[in-house]
Amino acid sequence: MTATIVSTLFISLDGVVEVDPAWHFPYFDEQMGAAVAEDYEDVDVLLLGRVTYDSFAGAWPDREAAGEDDATFAAQLGDVRKVVATRGDQDLGWRNVERAADLLGTVRAVAAEPGVRKVLVAGSPSVVRQLLAAGLLDELRLLVHPVAARHGGRLFDEGDVQPLRLLRSEAFGSGVLRLVYAPGELPAAAEYEDVRDQVPGAGA
Repeated sequence: MTATIVSTLFISLDGVVEVDPAWHFPYFDEQMGAAVAEDYEDVDVLLLGRVTYDSFAGAWPDREAAGEDDATFAAQLGDVRKVVATRGDQDLGWRNVERAADLLGTVRAVAAEPGVRKVLVAGSPSVVRQLLAAGLLDELRLLVHPVAARHGGRLFDEGDVQPLRLLRSEAFGSGVLRLVYAPGELPAAAEYEDVRDQVPGAGA
């Protein structure tokens, strides 16, 4: 039995996942907090790209030490086993951290370890793209903000078509959509002649 590998991302309507606090935090309410808590529930391994890891390690240890409202979540992040996709050998500077120079090989090995049931990929769009391409990602969880960010790194770059299958969806009062996808396949091949009878007014 292998672990379930889940990705969680904040994203704008135009696909930007390089989150700008100016458009993210106005939508972070109780419903979004509950969704994030569900994503992090029962996580055995947190998988991070190097950029996302540096962001986490630069903020959450201090928040844990400060002991304020977010200290419990900060401690959860500190305590969980963390695997970081990096070829560097510098000190990663946080507890319970290990490096993965061979991302896909490490993910396959970790997911097959006894007792590892859920691996969560937080942010880390480059890691998500690699896992999708390799067929290793089980769920892509998106919190879609009702904004067009207009600039910033996007989840998908140019490449092959990536079909997805919607597992569930939820609309929050803020206008945020929670969309959960699994890798999928395109429907049967079709051209315009195959769908002409579905055009509005056809057969009238």
